[in-house]
Amino acid sequence: MRLVAADMEDADAFAGFGLPGAPGTDEFWAAADAPATKPAAGGGWVTLFLWRGSEARVGFESWSEPVPLRRWADSDCWYAEVRMPERLRVTYQFLVDDAAYADPLNPAGAGGDRSIVATPDAPEQPHWPVVGADEVLPLPRTRIRWASERLGGRRTVRVHPAGGGGPVVLLLDGDDWLYLHPAMTAFDSAVASGEIPPVTLVFLPAKDRAGEFTCRPELWEAVRDELLPLVAESGVPADLDRLVVAGQSLGGLSALYAALEFPDLVTRVACQSGSFWWTPDALGLADPLGGPIGGTIAARLRERPDLSGLRVAFDVGEHETRMLSHCELTETLAERAGATIRVSRSASGHDRAGWRHALLRDVAWALA
Repeated sequence: MRLVAADMEDADAFAGFGLPGAPGTDEFWAAADAPATKPAAGGGWVTLFLWRGSEARVGFESWSEPVPLRRWADSDCWYAEVRMPERLRVTYQFLVDDAAYADPLNPAGAGGDRSIVATPDAPEQPHWPVVGADEVLPLPRTRIRWASERLGGRRTVRVHPAGGGGPVVLLLDGDDWLYLHPAMTAFDSAVASGEIPPVTLVFLPAKDRAGEFTCRPELWEAVRDELLPLVAESGVPADLDRLVVAGQSLGGLSALYAALEFPDLVTRVACQSGSFWWTPDALGLADPLGGPIGGTIAARLRERPDLSGLRVAFDVGEHETRMLSHCELTETLAERAGATIRVSRSASGHDRAGWRHALLRDVAWALA
């Protein structure tokens, strides 16, 4: 969806979004807050984005190409009316020259240079607090300094016992869940409400996503032989026999690969928007998603491995139109191979803001 409404004819058009006064006046800016949304003719929504200062564009996480803002007369008000579909939660930022900024009018941030907006019909995301872009998220107290012989290099792995600790939940792309989205806070809330049993979160950062998260054994050998023993020695309660691996995009691909190739290690997976288009040469193509449906994982699943001991929750954004065929085939083949599966669609594109609720829900299901 990349439709932008025509220029507003007069200042009264801003009143349709609840904004009084002439654009650019003190009265106008005092009333402006998060992006305002109203129903669109024919369905969906129109969202008004406002920027104060110089020329800019609105950049969206995967859902749309950047949208240029228009200036209102000779004021300091730049705006864009963006047509959005039903049920969408999306990360965005303002792009000014080579810099990117969070929306200063929006209290919902995702790291220092991103904000989150949702259409009114997007499902709520309980347990995920509204966090400003300038807020510093709390971090787990326990840190593991991991110098991996198999992977090379050093990395810091954080460990948090939500509700006192329990089964290990290995969060791939762990730094995103530490510094962009407050997963520690969200899991604590979900455990306190009884929606998730006590768990021990292990935040695994990636140093080379394309190298580590594609279908190669080194990462999972290192997790099995190096990282998990360090978690066991950390002093944090951790049930390593009930491990859940949670991953998104290439992380989701890697999580299911681990379940296929390391069945003694990984029997529970929460997978959001897995990159099941991946083949060894896909990342070098002009259209990585244009190859065989289901990619390497589908080819492996057609060999009919015995997945009767696997529980895997699949989720993908309902607006990820080109991802759906890859994910649907993978879901079907996994079930045919004997896996117990759960399938859902989030109100998002390829965007961590949309995966957040699925992460909590699917970890709980994997442990049920």
